[in-house]
This record gives sequence, C-alpha cells and structure tokens, in this order.
Amino acid sequence: MLQTQAYLASIILLLACLFPFPLYAWNTSDAGTLMKKMGVAYAEVNDYQANMEVRTFGKDGSFETKKFLYTFKKPKKIRLDFESPYAGMIIIYPDQSGKAILRRFFTFHLALDNPLLQVSAGQRIDQTDIGTLITNFFHSVTDHRRGPLAVAEDDQEIQIRVLADDHFREGVVTRYQFLINKKLWLPVQVEESSPDGRLERNIVFSNLRTNIGIPDNFFQLNGDRK
Repeated sequence: MLQTQAYLASIILLLACLFPFPLYAWNTSDAGTLMKKMGVAYAEVNDYQANMEVRTFGKDGSFETKKFLYTFKKPKKIRLDFESPYAGMIIIYPDQSGKAILRRFFTFHLALDNPLLQVSAGQRIDQTDIGTLITNFFHSVTDHRRGPLAVAEDDQEIQIRVLADDHFREGVVTRYQFLINKKLWLPVQVEESSPDGRLERNIVFSNLRTNIGIPDNFFQLNGDRK
C-alpha cells in the first residue's frame, strides 16, 4: 500500500513538472472556441514585431540558434533583421517580382524555394507569420491530429500538446507543443519533437508588439528601422 501511494505521488509530481498549469479534458468544440478567439484577435492586427528565436536540434543533441527581429504587415510583408548567426543580414519579402531580397555584404533576389530562405527544414520565409501558424495549429488539433490532446491553462497562457502531421514536411508526424498568450490570444511559442519525444525545434516570439504603425518603406532596403 505504501509503495502504491509513493508511486502515485511520484506520478503526480512528474505531471506537475511537465504541466505547471491545471490539466483538463479538451475536445473539438474547445478547439473551435479557441480558434475563434485567435481569429478575432488576429483580424484586429494590422502589423506586429517580435524578437524571434529559432533553435533547431540535431539527432546528436547539438543545436543551432537563429535570432532576429521579425516584422510583419498585412497582407503579407515580412522582414527579418538578423542578430545571429548572421549579424546584420536582412531578408525582406516580397520584392516587386514576388521573390525575397537577402542582403549581407551583397544584395540577392531569391526564389522562395532557395535553401538560403528556409527558416528550418521545409519552411519558407512566406510561411513564418502568425496567421499561418494559427491555421496550422487548427489543423494540428482537428483534422491533422494523430493522437490525444494534453491541455493545460493558467491565468496567462494555454499550453497544448498534440501529435499531428508536420506542418511543412509531408509524410512526417511531429509532436507539437503550442503556447497561447491569453492577453493577446495569439501563439507565442511552438516546440516540435519527434513522436518518441526527441526535441527537434523550438520557436519563440518574445516581446510581441501589435499595431505599432510600421510604415511600408520598412519593407524596402534602407527603409527606416522601427
């Protein structure tokens, strides 16, 4: 009996570490309600800016980190100002021909499928905005879901874990963890792992600021920095 109680206590402690918020059951109706809130919130966003960190992990435990200032303006203007590992590099999408501009020492106009424009495997520069993330999130918890949902919530955030079809790699299944900010009702972090739990990528939008009046010329080279 004492051994059983000790075992249950250890399980509860483990769950408390894995899910620092109260856990509760979740279904498709809840997903629809959350999606509606996120959709309404995003519809009111004209532009936003965030400090973005993308950390990609290798199978051997090594990792690569990219840090940049991410700027977006509807309908689809994107600018990345890199801090590391390519300090000073700028990527702007789109140019007049629908390509992306990359400047680091020299200026290049590159097609979207160019490997230099991939944030990570399979993800193009035009697939990096929060609107795309919200759409992918909805598929992950509904029609692309491949396992049960684990959901937790506190006063500030909702944390959702789910096994689903990978957003950008066809035929691959990924274990996702989404973090939704309840003040903004927007996603601010995505963690991706293999089905067996090996961490593959972590994306964080920190200091997310919305509707700050970013001018159109900021998405041109030599545009004023916001």
